[in-house]
Amino acid sequence: MKLNGKVVAITGGARGIGEATAKALTAAGARVAVGDLDADLAARSAQGYGGLGLPLDVTSTESFAAFLDKVEAEYGRIDALVNNAGIMVIGKHLDTPLEGQLKQLDINLRGVILGVHEVAPRMIAAGGGQIVNIASLAGRIPAPGSAVYSATKAGVLALTEALDAELAEHGVRVAAVLPSFTNTGLIDGTTAPRLSPPIQPEQVAAAVVGLVAKHRPVATVPKSLAFSSLQWGLMPNRAKRWLGRRTGMDTMFTDFDHTARAAYDQRTTGD
Repeated sequence: MKLNGKVVAITGGARGIGEATAKALTAAGARVAVGDLDADLAARSAQGYGGLGLPLDVTSTESFAAFLDKVEAEYGRIDALVNNAGIMVIGKHLDTPLEGQLKQLDINLRGVILGVHEVAPRMIAAGGGQIVNIASLAGRIPAPGSAVYSATKAGVLALTEALDAELAEHGVRVAAVLPSFTNTGLIDGTTAPRLSPPIQPEQVAAAVVGLVAKHRPVATVPKSLAFSSLQWGLMPNRAKRWLGRRTGMDTMFTDFDHTARAAYDQRTTGD
């Protein structure tokens, strides 16, 4: 799958899914720029595959505009934006610091909204483009201990569908990727549900490459969970809770190893 010469900007691209996506897009022929709060790490990572690493705070309109300006100055245009930046705060809702939980709204949802709002006019002026939002299966299958995270990802799904319908006539298509439990810092200290072992960031990256190459509304990773995730919303609550107990979904984000997760929490929320 070749994307020769396409210019792709990625948020949160210094590590995890963002870094894997940058490498996969570069291998497919794209020119890639990544933005991250950790600008030094972004620059070092991008150097490894010949990309561009820049500072970016997705919660700031000014920072997002400056990031896109620099990408355009370097590469001349932006053909695709991957809204990847996101954090996950887990724990029982009433026992977890509210400030950290609310930070997810700023990064996971506000950041995507700002990204689309900043990049879409540029794409329309250039004749079109692709926007890929990294959502999560948590947006369809919410679990105890991740209430606010799941809410942000459900919001990203709704936003994606509405904006694709709105922007398609201008040549801008918007799609979402729904990864399951992915082996990045996001799941540090947790135990994957028994029916869904962790996937690798490279699997998510491959889905993103596919959507940039050819638009589809949604890509679920792994594909095997696409149907069951849609069926989840139709199941009665009693059945959902029974499945949660049988698979470990009911405790994977409430009973976890706080020590193993401490570095991730410190980096993302300062807690």
